[in-house]
Amino acid sequence: MGRAIETVSIEDVFPLEDEYGNSMARRDYTLKANKDYVKRLAESFNPETKQPDEPPVLVRDRGIYRIKAGNSRVEAMRLLKVKSFTAVVEDGDEKAVVEAAWRTDTKKTYEEAERADIFKALTLFGDDEYVSQVTGIEKKRVGRIRKGAERDGEAVEQMPLGWYEAMGEFEGDAEAQEMLLKAGARAWESVARSLRGKREAEERRAAIEAAVLLAGAEVAAKPKVSSEAAGKGVFADDLMKVEDIKNGYCTQFLLHKDADASVTRLRAFLESNGDSVVVIEDDDVANCHVHTSDPGMMLSEAIKYGYLTNFKIENMHEQFLARQKQAKGLEKQAEAEEKKDSEFTYAAVDPEREYGFVAVAAGEGLKAVFGDLGVDAVVSGGQTMNPSTEDILAAIQSVPAKTVLVLPNNKNIIMASEQAQKLADRKVIVLPTRTVPQGMTAMLNFDPDLKPEENAVAMMQAADRVSTGLITYAARDSEFDGKPIKKGEIMALENGKIVATGTDLVKMTYRLARSMKKKDTQFITVISGCDVSDEDAEKTTDLVRAKCGGSVEVSHISGGQPVYYYMISVE
Repeated sequence: MGRAIETVSIEDVFPLEDEYGNSMARRDYTLKANKDYVKRLAESFNPETKQPDEPPVLVRDRGIYRIKAGNSRVEAMRLLKVKSFTAVVEDGDEKAVVEAAWRTDTKKTYEEAERADIFKALTLFGDDEYVSQVTGIEKKRVGRIRKGAERDGEAVEQMPLGWYEAMGEFEGDAEAQEMLLKAGARAWESVARSLRGKREAEERRAAIEAAVLLAGAEVAAKPKVSSEAAGKGVFADDLMKVEDIKNGYCTQFLLHKDADASVTRLRAFLESNGDSVVVIEDDDVANCHVHTSDPGMMLSEAIKYGYLTNFKIENMHEQFLARQKQAKGLEKQAEAEEKKDSEFTYAAVDPEREYGFVAVAAGEGLKAVFGDLGVDAVVSGGQTMNPSTEDILAAIQSVPAKTVLVLPNNKNIIMASEQAQKLADRKVIVLPTRTVPQGMTAMLNFDPDLKPEENAVAMMQAADRVSTGLITYAARDSEFDGKPIKKGEIMALENGKIVATGTDLVKMTYRLARSMKKKDTQFITVISGCDVSDEDAEKTTDLVRAKCGGSVEVSHISGGQPVYYYMISVE
């Protein structure tokens, strides 16, 4: 198979085609957005030669040439009325050429979007099994990518393989696919994460409902968006008592099945030795749930059918009592809410005001910070007190702006924010910020001169560059990395993962900040909680400043947040 630089006539150049003769070009060049893209691309070419810096890659095909990489570059040259151009030309049959292109170090030769084009070309020559063998990509993923490729003609930007996979993953969900299309190359990953989180939450609820039904109980109706439902779930006193729990361990695990394994016998065993059995099975994995008095016996039986992962065993007596206590607390909270007037007052949209902001935060200090950053309404909430959709909606509709940007600042609040978005009578964009530091950075990167969607992308790009550290305490005895964690012990978390435990609050804080600092770190912000005095917070900040070097700007904010002694923002 040869590969050479040649000058070819543009009249002899055509896109790759599928088995039906349809063009395999990434873009539909009849669409206005893609026409505009080609025009901009043409303007970037060498003004003398009217050609791109990087030549297209062509495959010789019986007297003509097929475009393997660079469809848009060829279209731009057609627009400039170029008659001939320089190209990389490869000989051999198309299948062999495309296979060779993938197997070479394409990361050095092609951009991610062009790599996706090569993958798409491979799908012309075989099924998912064949493509998986050539690329090394799991067969299931290949199937999702293939499905997603059906929508690529609608994309304005050149997209990577991950975007194709996300489009295929949400096949049949028109709303989700439209969101991925609109997000474009810069923001599709954030949108995909948000969509997956929403789907997982719905799946968890469905699994719980299935378990309750199998146990012979009536599934509680999905609560309305109101504080009236507080404390009134399936664990309420009128539904069951703690002494009614006969099989006291809720046991869950994933069974990765052996090639010839059938879980029918395992399901029968679980049902004979426990209750509330749920077994959800696909080709390779079975997700198993059972209430039992002997978890060890269940796991010993299950391992006969394959290997086990994702163990979760909970004491249902303790779980019940904890939820009962929580329910009583929520009822008191609901009663208090009924007695006070609504924190937010409805305001009609002011046609002269383009932007408004809503953020979620706990602690008077953090509320004040977000107010200083330009946030109009701050909803009380955080790790232990997630606001309802109703609360967020009230805040949104108290801001008289044409477009309201919402910063949840917690992964558990994103879904409620998205529900409020659908109910609002004005345009709402939810930025999926997962921490308070991400929310602050997003606000600092707001540009009033940009369009709403452009602002959303720019603000989330900035937020995604922020690392968040948390210093808190263990609420109960547990285990970390094979080592026991005692109740009340200090824990350090980096981006949601426990990285260290100890007993000295000050040392844990500055050590976490120092470990999070990178070569390009410019700013570190220490945000103290309600359980830390201002004097102690300033001393800790001084130590962070001393340990992290003079090149990094270290500042302190008195946040007043519960649960976390300190939040640490690293940018």
